[in-house]
Order: sequence, then structure tokens, then C-alpha cells
Amino acid sequence: MMEERRALGRGLSSLIPIGIRSEVSKVYMECPLGDVVPNINQPRKLFDKSAIDELAASIEEKGILQPLIVRALGGGKYELIAGERRYRAAKQLHLEKVPVIIKDVDANETLELALIENIQRQDLNPVEEALAFKELISKYQYTQDELAKRVGKDRSSIANTLRLLKLPEDVRAYIIAGKITMGHARALLAVEDTQLQQKLADEVIKNDLSVREIENWAKKFKEAEEKAAEKKEKLEVKEVETSISDNHSRYKGLEEALRKALATKVEIKSSGARGKLVIYYSSEDDLNRLFQELCPDF
Repeated sequence: MMEERRALGRGLSSLIPIGIRSEVSKVYMECPLGDVVPNINQPRKLFDKSAIDELAASIEEKGILQPLIVRALGGGKYELIAGERRYRAAKQLHLEKVPVIIKDVDANETLELALIENIQRQDLNPVEEALAFKELISKYQYTQDELAKRVGKDRSSIANTLRLLKLPEDVRAYIIAGKITMGHARALLAVEDTQLQQKLADEVIKNDLSVREIENWAKKFKEAEEKAAEKKEKLEVKEVETSISDNHSRYKGLEEALRKALATKVEIKSSGARGKLVIYYSSEDDLNRLFQELCPDF
């Protein structure tokens, strides 16, 4: 049997996400952990194990300060709406009970509330957010304007996030893993050819390309496409791939020559016709050595 307890004054209330507060947030319940079931519509797909471990350590020391948000399923079971990380940490600690707030919502609102909670906490990566937006639009027939109002974002942000779903699956995986940034992703979207999008994304990771470099390559490809269209010729992606590869091979050769000459790591970062030369040093003595080699007459 679940015991009803009074909330811990304004302190606890202030910890409950604004988007899912209601009259029921005045009380919380101690619920057997086994009676709480995960939300199959949880928009967040990627969970950092180290972050869960840290949360578990905090909970072990201080307890769960913020109740989980659930809805009643019947039969003594409750579906999780918000608090997935706390739920996972509690399971990791084999807790018998967890504090919950029961929210009276139907199944159709669960995804929306879970999405809002994650957005407010900035817990979702851009691809997870895009997939959740897509599901909300599909399930509720929202327009982008309506969805923007529901989740507290502007329409252009919704549209730009949804565009990420046009990228190849492997590129989306790079975004989820944090291997490429949203800036890189937006630059890749300027290229319509998915094969080239994949190639450029691979180059970002392999050669640590900047967003500006990807924008420049996308611009060059678009210009080449326009010229090919004027001549009614098909531009082969391999031509652009070869150009990218040759360009980086040339820089790698220069980096290697400088590395041997200076006996230290050297990187060339190009951005079109411009760029920067990065010379690494390991200590103050090493810096003085490099300075003497580069400026012997100073």
C-alpha cells in the first residue's frame, strides 16, 4: 500500500519541472519501484552510464530529492513520464521504493510531457529531439507552429531540428555520439547528395574539419553542380571526394615535413584559401627551443 506524504514545502516544489506541475504536485507518494514501468515513448534514447553512476552515488547519500512523475495504468502499476535517469539510478541501487507524483493524463499526452521535461532540462541531443518532434507531429497532427507553442520553442528551431532527419543514418549517429556538432550538421544539410554528406561527415571526424571548412566544401560542390547543370553534365561525387582527399593529403604532407623540421606536433587548419598553423610545445623549455629555431636573430 502506498503511503501519502506531504511535500517538503517550497523546496521540493521548486525542483519539479515547470511544464508538468499541477494540483497533484502538492503531495507525493512512496511507490514500490517494481510498480513503476518505463515509458516506451521516452524521447531520450542515449543515457551516459557515468552520469547515471554519479546520480546513483548522490541518491545513495542524500536520497531522491525530486519525485518521479508517473501516470496510473491500473492494477497498481504506474508508467514513468519524467525522471528516467532517477528511475535507472534507483534500479541500480536496488531501492525498494521511490517518491512519485501521479499526474492524471492519458497515454496520448505522455510523450508530449516527457518531451517537454527533457527539453526544459536540455537533456536531449538534437537527433532525439527531432525524432520526438516528428512523432508528435505524426501522432497529434500538429503544425510546426502549434508544436512550437506546445514545447516552448520558435517555429524556425523546430523546422531546423526536423531537417536533421534528412541526413544519412550514420551521420545522425555521429551527432548523437557527439562526434560532429549541430554547426557541422547544418553545413552538411546544404549538400543534397547523401553520399557526399556521409563523405564530408567522415572527413570531419578523420581530419577534425571546422564548420567553416565544411561550409566551404558545400559551397564548392554547389557551384560545381550549377556549372555541370549549365553544361547538362552529371557531376560525379567521386570528383569532389578526390578533391577533398587530395587537399588533405597535401596538408598532411606539409604537417609531416614541419613536424620533422621542428621535432614537435604541427597541425594545419584550412578554411578555403585561409587557415591557421598550430605548433605544439610540451614545456617552457620546448617553447624557447622552438622560438630560437624559428626566430634565431631575435
